[in-house]
Amino acid sequence: MNNLNGTYSVDKFIESALYDKSYGYYSKKNPFGKQGDFVTAPLISPLFSEMVLVWVISYWINLGKPKEFSLVELGPGNGSFCKTFCKNLKKFPSFENSIKIFLLERSKKLIKIQKNTINNKKVTWIKNLDQIKNGPILFFGNEFFDSIPIKQFEVKNFSVYEKFVNFKNHKFNKFIFKEVSAKTLKKLKKLGLLRKKGTIEYPQKGLEILESIVKKITKFDGGILLIDYGYLKAQGNDTLQSLKSHKKNIFYNNVGKADITYLVNFELLSKFLTSQKLFLNKIVNQSFFLKKLGILERAEIVSKNANFKEKADLYYRLERLLSEKKMGSLFKVIFASKNKTNFNLGFK
Repeated sequence: MNNLNGTYSVDKFIESALYDKSYGYYSKKNPFGKQGDFVTAPLISPLFSEMVLVWVISYWINLGKPKEFSLVELGPGNGSFCKTFCKNLKKFPSFENSIKIFLLERSKKLIKIQKNTINNKKVTWIKNLDQIKNGPILFFGNEFFDSIPIKQFEVKNFSVYEKFVNFKNHKFNKFIFKEVSAKTLKKLKKLGLLRKKGTIEYPQKGLEILESIVKKITKFDGGILLIDYGYLKAQGNDTLQSLKSHKKNIFYNNVGKADITYLVNFELLSKFLTSQKLFLNKIVNQSFFLKKLGILERAEIVSKNANFKEKADLYYRLERLLSEKKMGSLFKVIFASKNKTNFNLGFK
């Protein structure tokens, strides 16, 4: 471990731990799958990606089948979602002719992995949203927001303090709390984040990215579909979590060798997107969304020609996606669009 000495705000620390060019977690290794530290829905079952494809095509039809249609995947991970998505495009030739796929990724290591996984002329890698010149445009993110650094504040004796992480000789030393300015208080109040006690989590960077996404949607028409683990109502809890080799890790230990995420505040996302004049569906959980899209029926079709072992594996994976004890209810789905629409597939 190198370069980590002194005092960092929580978001600056996470930024270094995940994205530093020399020791950052996403700069060094492939964190996905059995050999990595966590498994995402597209890795658990291709049925997840198939269902999202069904949803995207239905949305495209709802827009009037535009001749040019852009899909931007936010943080494509190891490329599993895009690979399955592209593989199944062939079944829908008119949609395939219309779509352009953009992958927004900042990790050079992950871009390398994605390019080894995905081989399709429809796919372009981008570093920022300025590279998208037309629409309509749909942004899709699965476990995207939970990887963007957040700020943390503690409320003590009716005062708000920002949390900082102090390191000495590259090792965690202590937490430091600094009282916030009136300007920060005003910002937290405006977003509905101020509370009388507990922890406040503020995804400043995430909201900045979301704002630039909204500008593109407003300019070119379209929407944003996000799936992530999170909650509907903040309880004042510290939700930062870290995983190393699929096991829990204290977030300030094993810096650069472990993933750091947090639970996404969907109430805040909803408020923010509404304040940006987008129209929202109600927020549903992943199980509801996938079932409404027909994942159980699709599993039945796929399992017809499968042997017992394949069938057992298919339904085991399906249970991970849908079970309340696994990902089914913890993961939430939110969709916002430029125009008010009767399109509510997966949400009703």
